Amino acid sequence: MERRSFLSTSAIAGAGLLLTSTSLGADHPKVPHYLKGNKKLYRENPRKAAIEWFGQARYGMFLHYGLYSIVGRHEWLQQRETIPVAEYAKLKEQFTADKFNADFITDLALEAGMKYINITTRHHDGFCLWDTKYSDFNSTNSPAKRDLVAELSEQCNKKGLALFLYYSHGRDWKHPHAPNNDQWKGFARPNYKPNDPTYKYGEEHDLNIYLDFVTNQVTELLDNYSPIAGIWLDGIATPKSGDHKLFKCQELYDTIHAKQPQVLVSYKQGLLGTEDFLAPERSYTSGEALAKPLEVCDHLQRKGWGYVSAEDGNHKSKEEVFEMLKKAAKYPANLLLNTGPLPSGEIHPEDVKTLRAAGKEINKKGWKAILES
Repeated sequence: MERRSFLSTSAIAGAGLLLTSTSLGADHPKVPHYLKGNKKLYRENPRKAAIEWFGQARYGMFLHYGLYSIVGRHEWLQQRETIPVAEYAKLKEQFTADKFNADFITDLALEAGMKYINITTRHHDGFCLWDTKYSDFNSTNSPAKRDLVAELSEQCNKKGLALFLYYSHGRDWKHPHAPNNDQWKGFARPNYKPNDPTYKYGEEHDLNIYLDFVTNQVTELLDNYSPIAGIWLDGIATPKSGDHKLFKCQELYDTIHAKQPQVLVSYKQGLLGTEDFLAPERSYTSGEALAKPLEVCDHLQRKGWGYVSAEDGNHKSKEEVFEMLKKAAKYPANLLLNTGPLPSGEIHPEDVKTLRAAGKEINKKGWKAILES
């Protein structure tokens, strides 16, 4: 089935109650730049317009950047090496992001043939890449003294790229009231022995305090940056390991949609079934027919999403990028292709070379020729 036909029927119909027919009226703020090709539908139903756009976007850039990049031993560094919370937090004083260049990153995405960018605003370690008033564990309170989300948002808006924001929801290794290992699995927290003194335990632990923090931060992101194309939640294994209703996800989804009506929400393979699109890693294995748009994410390193120095010299080639694109297209799905910036924030030179070469060939031959080769 043709991708356009598929998404205008099964994907949109499958979204069910999520796609309300709220008319925005003539006094609504201007149409988001990436949706200008479908102004009429946007006025009638912003999220439906966004879903149609997303279903034809094909290709996006994923950025995993944070404190873990400094060390270059995987984004799960804190959990895998059981580094105490206070010790890990010292990495903040080394975070300079001196070569993080949103202008270059967005130009590279365009050269590669991509339509959107997704950045890790806050990964499992809790470090935030924006100027948040809800945590001092952030990039503006580091030697960088920069709001990287703001910089990327500005460049995406300027160049017509859509911006998605990754946010670690089910997992936080910094917040004292985040999901704990007593009640939850799915690597909720590093397995510290003895217990880490910065966490709350037993009767002192209150998940609702953490959930309020999450809602405040996600709301802040939507208040500070506009337009946002999607909120991409991670950490699904934790709520799935117990009573996921305790996480109040539908309330969060409703808050997101109320703040910016075009915003699409995903939670990996889908936690409630009310997400706007599915976003599994590397492949989609369910035998069920696709009822929603699909995006698969993969990385240019052989292993790891955040920078892994041991992978230097062993990143994927242009030909492997084309194979990932062809695999995604068969579902059909978008490919969200990850690059892990170096400690400085610079995009890895191997990835720059590969993305440019792939984009040059896509531009020369066209998508049809690439996907059918």
